[in-house]
Amino acid sequence: MHPKDLSINDFTYELPNEKIALFPAHPRDSSKLLVYNKGNISEDIYRNIAQHLTPGVTLVFNDTKVIKSRILFKKDTGATIEIFCLEPFEKFVDYETLFQQKESSLWKCMIGKAGKWKEKILSKQIFVDKKEVMLQAELIDKQEDSYVVRLSWSPAELTLGEVMNAAGVTPLPPYIKRTAIKDDEETYQTVYSEHDGSVAAPTAGLHFTKEIIDDLHKKNIDTLFTTLHVGAGTFKPVKSQTMEGHVMHAEWMYITIQFLNELLNHIDKKIISVGTTSMRTLESIYWMGNKIINDTITDHDALKVTQWEPYDNQKMNNAGDCIAALILWIKNHHEDHLLIQTEIIIAPEYRFGIVSGLITNFHQPKSTLLLLVSALMGDDWKRMYQYALDHNFRFLSYGDGCLIQL
Repeated sequence: MHPKDLSINDFTYELPNEKIALFPAHPRDSSKLLVYNKGNISEDIYRNIAQHLTPGVTLVFNDTKVIKSRILFKKDTGATIEIFCLEPFEKFVDYETLFQQKESSLWKCMIGKAGKWKEKILSKQIFVDKKEVMLQAELIDKQEDSYVVRLSWSPAELTLGEVMNAAGVTPLPPYIKRTAIKDDEETYQTVYSEHDGSVAAPTAGLHFTKEIIDDLHKKNIDTLFTTLHVGAGTFKPVKSQTMEGHVMHAEWMYITIQFLNELLNHIDKKIISVGTTSMRTLESIYWMGNKIINDTITDHDALKVTQWEPYDNQKMNNAGDCIAALILWIKNHHEDHLLIQTEIIIAPEYRFGIVSGLITNFHQPKSTLLLLVSALMGDDWKRMYQYALDHNFRFLSYGDGCLIQL
């Protein structure tokens, strides 16, 4: 069956509200870990995850960093308007350069209580290093599923990164029904986060500590780091009866030649992705390289992996050859990295190019993330999730997780 014909109702389960974690485990590596190994299920805690991995495997992490993308403006009437900055609206070189912008920046946003935004400009006083700053938001355009907002500030010599860090709050997921607190600035961030750009955390990585990573290395388990900036679309519900009617969200990947070379050097080993975002990145790398080999792609935009593209009847080449082809393509364009979006959807009948295992949290019913898990392990996801429900595992972003090895 083509995944377009899948019914989302086949990927659901009963998730009681009390199973949704509102706060993280302390310390973070004390989270429960469900271990699924060739059909066998056991449990432990993340602190001991190295004991459940075979020496020689390689873990790939997403080192994106969550930005304070929710900005609250309080009107004189007392109403609060929330601007949730999703992604830059303008064309940009990379996120590092973007956050060095001064004076103003244009963003694609979601707006809470948009109907109460009557005036042309909203204003907010903030402080950056004890310096008073005036931040303004101007509604530029309304699009089908979002708004375009211009943020501007004075003094203009401050950078966008400085302003957002001072003005914004941690963008907790919509199912964590509480106000973000100071602790979330640390706990809703991986210990290895490096590159600003995400509006949601790569939550599989929240359980890891530097001590765990040291343990992995001692056991001859290598760790690689790449970047996919997680968008709010990761929480986008599937509203259509079949998957054909669902439009997959796009997310930005920042892929360096250095990472691709490291990946190529490890491609003969078992690759386990830490999180669904790492899996989306790795599998997108495969299909981009595969396109280059099959079609001799020359245009940057044509490299982008679209939603249903992996399900086309195309020849699948060796993973190492695909990575090498992508490296050469980037070098031939006189770059040392690739900044590009992916719309890939990984669902049952998907043909994996690189990944053979997954570390991930427990996902929402009727979600594309649950489809991804099913693509990897088949209908046994139902048995795994039932075990988690029956044994007091905590679900979703701040919850516990699982190690899936086939």
